[in-house]
Amino acid sequence: MGDKDNDYLYRFVFQDLGVRGEFVRLAASWQAVREKHAYPTWVQAPLGGALAAVSLLSATIKFQGSLVMQLQGDGLIRSLVAQATDRGTLRGMASFNDPETPPRDDSAALLGHARLVLTAESPDGERYQGIVPLEGGDVAGAVEYYFRQSEQLPTRLWLAADEQVATGLLLQRLPGEAGEREDWTRVETLADTITRAELLSLDVEELLYRLFHEEQVRLYDPQPLSFRCGCSRERVGQALVAIGEGEVAQILDEMGSIEVNCEFCNARYRFDAVDAAALFLPASGDAPDRVQ
Repeated sequence: MGDKDNDYLYRFVFQDLGVRGEFVRLAASWQAVREKHAYPTWVQAPLGGALAAVSLLSATIKFQGSLVMQLQGDGLIRSLVAQATDRGTLRGMASFNDPETPPRDDSAALLGHARLVLTAESPDGERYQGIVPLEGGDVAGAVEYYFRQSEQLPTRLWLAADEQVATGLLLQRLPGEAGEREDWTRVETLADTITRAELLSLDVEELLYRLFHEEQVRLYDPQPLSFRCGCSRERVGQALVAIGEGEVAQILDEMGSIEVNCEFCNARYRFDAVDAAALFLPASGDAPDRVQ
């Protein structure tokens, strides 16, 4: 496996079958997510799977803006959040209860009774949200259930993650396209033979040949992906302005300063009384004209 296949998303189609697919492998971006927090190993597999899944979905669901996948459960892992944008940037985080003894690496046991929330938000603030139960006890099962119920498109997903890479393979039957149900069943059955080790180690061309060498598959140019957190001091300041000057002043009276920690990248932003006062100054264009 070469670096040329890391942090890229590939699209491909089965010619004349009405089936499309995507493959993603995240290396540097996955390492960047892991380095921001000291996640235990049993959190890494579900989080890496969620990050690979949201990457695949961002290319499947046509949108401009950001796509956020959130899993909320009552297990040891309370929530997983993974975000992708139409610019190919990714970020993710997990919150969890830390048990005294390490649990087994089982998504169903770790997430418990959970639901998956998909939120697409456009740059102008328009939002679309879909909510489904965590069918099958894992991320892949929940995504498949979402497409079955919300989009009515047969979709399959295979995910894997270790300490080095997070990968995913998606297949979807296209609506209104040529091809028979038997074609979809055949392709799906072939993909089901992939092993976790192969998913983690094979590059895209090897994987497609390994699974579908008797099919006519067209592979498109890859889309690069990278880790990037959207937090900034300016955005935090905007959030404080939204809270209101009176509320901010009360927090400063009690705490002396306001510190905000980004849960995605661990960046810390501190505002003292002078910083806060500057947030509420009128813009230069709003200042009254000076009397001559």
